[in-house]
Amino acid sequence: MSFRLQPTPPARPNRCQLFGPGSRPAIFEKMAASAADVINLDLEDSVAPSDKDSARANIIAAISDIDWGNKTLSVRINGLDTPYWYRDVVDLMEQAGDRLDQIMIPKVGCAADIYAVDALVTAIEAAKGRSKKITFEVIIESAAGIAHVEEIAASSPRLAAMSLGAADFAASMGMATTGIGGTQENYYMIREGQKHWSDPWHWAQAAIVAACRTHGVLPVDGPFGDFSDDEGFRAQARRSATLGMVGKWAIHPKQVAIANEVFTPSDEAVTEAREILAAMEEAKAKGEGATVYKGRLVDIASIKQAEVIVRQSEMIVG
Repeated sequence: MSFRLQPTPPARPNRCQLFGPGSRPAIFEKMAASAADVINLDLEDSVAPSDKDSARANIIAAISDIDWGNKTLSVRINGLDTPYWYRDVVDLMEQAGDRLDQIMIPKVGCAADIYAVDALVTAIEAAKGRSKKITFEVIIESAAGIAHVEEIAASSPRLAAMSLGAADFAASMGMATTGIGGTQENYYMIREGQKHWSDPWHWAQAAIVAACRTHGVLPVDGPFGDFSDDEGFRAQARRSATLGMVGKWAIHPKQVAIANEVFTPSDEAVTEAREILAAMEEAKAKGEGATVYKGRLVDIASIKQAEVIVRQSEMIVG
């Protein structure tokens, strides 16, 4: 391993991020009462241009007025290519209470995009004497974003999480699909006359996970558009979890339970992880670097894998 140690990502539950438009304040209380770990109040795509100002005011009021419990509270601002984003940042930082945890920055294409928002946030924090430092989450949803994903992951100490935005990403890449995540009908191979569908998002997800893990950022899977397809959502969430992502967006409340189910280590997995750690402790006491657990070799790398599962479980229970 490189002598530059891989930094640890933020220690917070991030199994599900529930989105809701700022133009619909009637749903905020229900979002706060949900089982989602992260709440994303939206000022961007789900809000019409004519509603931007009122949505911003709704969110600013709700940040202080609603009991959000121990959830991470995040607001998605508008993109840096719009005339709205600077006012989003200024009003949130100057008028919203200290309960705000995070700003989500969409359509990030390079590290300079993060620098621009960081500079503005830092100046307002200093001017207003805010003691709580705002964190960032960015969305990779363009060809430029995925091409510069590692420099983006390293762009700011505020960066806590990174998501894949499948719809805009597909459009930017010129992908022949209108689907948001999931299997794509025409992305298949033929073997012995049978169609076999693969995952067109896999490579982008893997690139995001690698960049995030290198720089101590939480990698998160984005939306699954067909909220009537529970099994499709579950399948994509399981693939994402297997790749190393820590959670997934929910664009409908019914998706929250599935995301939590997939990204919560099972009792069996936690038990096995603890048994592996115990077996390795016994091996180390005997001066051995490896041992056998249930017929398979476990070693130092197995300890690291088991520790990830145990830490995830402890965060969620705690």
